Amino acid sequence: MKKNKARTTTVGMVDEEVLAYTAGDDAVLDEALIEADCLATAAHVTMLSKLPLKPPLFTAAEKDRIVKELSRIVEKARRGRFSIALADQDIHLAVERELTAQLGALGKKVHSARSRNDLVTTDLRLYAKSELLDTITETAALADALLDMAMEHEAVPMVGRTHMQPAMPSSVGLWASAHAESLLDDVVLLVTAYDLNDQSPLGSAAGYGVPMPIDRQMVSDLLGFSRPIHNVMYAGNARGKIESITLGALGQVMLTLSRFAQDLMLFTMPEFAYFTLPPGFCTGSSIMPQKRNPDVLEIIRARAAKTLSLGQFVSEVVRASPSGYNRDIQETKSPLMEGFRLTRSTLWILMRMVPGICVNRDALLAGFTPEVYATDRALELVADGMPFRDAYHYVKAHLDELDKMDPVEAVKMKKHAGAPAGLNFSALGARVQNAVAYAEEERAAFEEAKRKLLRNR
Repeated sequence: MKKNKARTTTVGMVDEEVLAYTAGDDAVLDEALIEADCLATAAHVTMLSKLPLKPPLFTAAEKDRIVKELSRIVEKARRGRFSIALADQDIHLAVERELTAQLGALGKKVHSARSRNDLVTTDLRLYAKSELLDTITETAALADALLDMAMEHEAVPMVGRTHMQPAMPSSVGLWASAHAESLLDDVVLLVTAYDLNDQSPLGSAAGYGVPMPIDRQMVSDLLGFSRPIHNVMYAGNARGKIESITLGALGQVMLTLSRFAQDLMLFTMPEFAYFTLPPGFCTGSSIMPQKRNPDVLEIIRARAAKTLSLGQFVSEVVRASPSGYNRDIQETKSPLMEGFRLTRSTLWILMRMVPGICVNRDALLAGFTPEVYATDRALELVADGMPFRDAYHYVKAHLDELDKMDPVEAVKMKKHAGAPAGLNFSALGARVQNAVAYAEEERAAFEEAKRKLLRNR
């Protein structure tokens, strides 16, 4: 039988294999949280230095030494020179180890009145704060690219389909701006997730508060959060829940992108040829010389499914958890980070692809067969006084009368709000600009808070 080995850690001796199993991928994943952990520690120590304790927990000079060292850790991390060891278990104890090595007793005091429970969820919220703002900006940018496509080809006729069968006259402008508007609704969900995420859990400690007069509002303000989570128990319980909410918003973005990708795969088939993808976004075959495969679009479908499943996985972890911290919540970290990676990389690749999509007007016009005009003709008869159901049956019996109709004129006839000839691009464009402005304003405020906190002006 293999002899057990124990490893010394900051929080005691742990069996080596148990340490590896419970730490999981944190040593790798937490590299993305180094700055956040240093920011959270700087805010916490700054607050502790102002407590009315005698003797003070930290003097102003001691606090400055700690913050300076935290700034140095951030710079080391940016140069790839700060590592998280397995014995650290996570970024929190790695930072504490480094502070203790450099500052001695001061480093041993920084964890006063906090727990890794409130620290990790604070780090993740700081991480998600930046990621959500970037995702909002990128989602708006893709919506803007689709609106550009829609405006350029606003009046180009395109067969509208239901059940994937020819249905009614439509336009490229309507099709492209429909996907753009879907993304703009997704931005609303991202902003909602951002607002719920924008709350500080720090100071809730293990979920039950501490017997010290800490100032959680000060910490929240220093970190650039909009407010602290009020109930200290809920501050802990919210971990996993907020990841689920965020992944839900990311999943909706990916739903929009997957549906757009599916449309493009159909409409770029030779049998349709409505659109042509940019050559650089297609791949070839190892055996068939002629192939131009829409691999990017196919991968988008799979990655949308994966993002949605990540959200469901996190929800399932939370569903089975009793109140208070449970170690299995640790497993929600990786899905959150993966969800951002999948969504943002997909937004980026489509932002590059959309401007290069070629619209083939002749193929689009060739898609119009007489039956596409059936509903329009029935409504013309209604406008002349015929009851709708009579018009419906008349047109159904006389489809041969529709072969002279013009798709361009059919599109022009639909002028009401949101129809092919009634699209309000100004309003949609304003939504894009509002989203970008919101993200820029929030990002600027957050960056300023970080600069002030680490004295990195």
